Amino acid sequence: MLALLGVVTIALLLLVIMTKRMSPLIALILIPLAACLVGGFGWDTSKFIVSGLQSLAPVVGMFVFAILFFGVVTDAGMLDPIIDRILRTVGTRPTRIVMGTTLLALLIHLDGSGAVTFLITIPAMLPLYDRLGIDKRILACAASMAAGVNFLPWTGPMIRASASLKLPIPEIFNPLVPVQIVGIIFIFAVSYWLGRREEKRLGLVGGAGIDLMAQRQLTDAERELRRPQNFWINIVLTVVVLGTMVALGDKLTPAIVFMVGTCLALLINYRDVDMQRKRVDAHARAALLMASILLAAGVFTGIMQGSGMLKAMAQTAVGFVPVAAAKYMPVALGLVSMPLSLLFDPDSFYFGVLPVIAEVGGQLGVPKVQLAQGALLGQMTTGFPVSPLTPATFLVVGLTGIDLADHQKFTIPFLFAASVVMTFACVLLGLFPL
Repeated sequence: MLALLGVVTIALLLLVIMTKRMSPLIALILIPLAACLVGGFGWDTSKFIVSGLQSLAPVVGMFVFAILFFGVVTDAGMLDPIIDRILRTVGTRPTRIVMGTTLLALLIHLDGSGAVTFLITIPAMLPLYDRLGIDKRILACAASMAAGVNFLPWTGPMIRASASLKLPIPEIFNPLVPVQIVGIIFIFAVSYWLGRREEKRLGLVGGAGIDLMAQRQLTDAERELRRPQNFWINIVLTVVVLGTMVALGDKLTPAIVFMVGTCLALLINYRDVDMQRKRVDAHARAALLMASILLAAGVFTGIMQGSGMLKAMAQTAVGFVPVAAAKYMPVALGLVSMPLSLLFDPDSFYFGVLPVIAEVGGQLGVPKVQLAQGALLGQMTTGFPVSPLTPATFLVVGLTGIDLADHQKFTIPFLFAASVVMTFACVLLGLFPL
């Protein structure tokens, strides 16, 4: 009975989210709450909810202050000299232009926002593609690949995986650092190959003799916020924050690192109290939106685990999974995670599907951290720039002026290949058994 109630709860959650009958925030709170009351748990429901919220507090804190930190240093212009240097360096060789596009998108995506990445990268590079006649599908593909292999600790999929399985982010992320490096090498190799192919198609193998450089124009409001004199201070601060989080993640909660980093970034760049408040206000909406969903997810996971529905479903499902095949679950999930982005939005997958998979794996001796890592190799990481379930996909095609179908046909093979390459890297590095 408990397993059936759990299945109905998750199925209803997926249905209302994917059909957009409810927002994820409402669905993650009301549906499990109703299921718990139907199951007869009564006042124990509040205990389950509090337990779920307590387990997510460090994750929510890290995400909120990561958004604020990167927002402040970006407002201060930390990335401006880097972006301008890339635009000056690419020249008019398609190979350099495509690789420069990838590098630019990779750097901008440090803040974890796909929308911001595309809003800055595509308009900056589009004039070069148009002037030289380079296929604009390549621009969309290069930007998508760069954003896709980025599953840094403060990105949405990583936060969701940590929250849904109640795992510390360093435990998931730190072993994946070399895997991410492999993914980055792969996308630069693909970018180089795409650029060389365009040079041959356009007859520009010897280089194009067009005097043209992409330029990025700042608004008056953006110029007012810039603090170019603090460039190196902000660079050092960012390196220290990220380095501390990775090196001391098992001793120091990432939330604390970003809290301190945000305070220092505000003091360094905006010493006026009113300016500090305005900078926090400017990025509060993005931080609050995700934080509210994470807290709602805490309600869902707290009820599903505390009531025993998750365990009951897993015990039922275990009978259908051959014991000998259990060890292959992380690899299998890594291989299918990217295509799953076309079927499930991130909230549905990470809060509805992944906990069940992890519970089944746990019953068969598969560490849930491996399943979290397998999911992150593609599910709304490499998959999000082509998924029709994410607004970022439509932003890419809108800014480049190409059709969605053309973008998907051109880019999906490369994103899927990146996911597969990183999955096999996990096997070779001993993260996944085979």
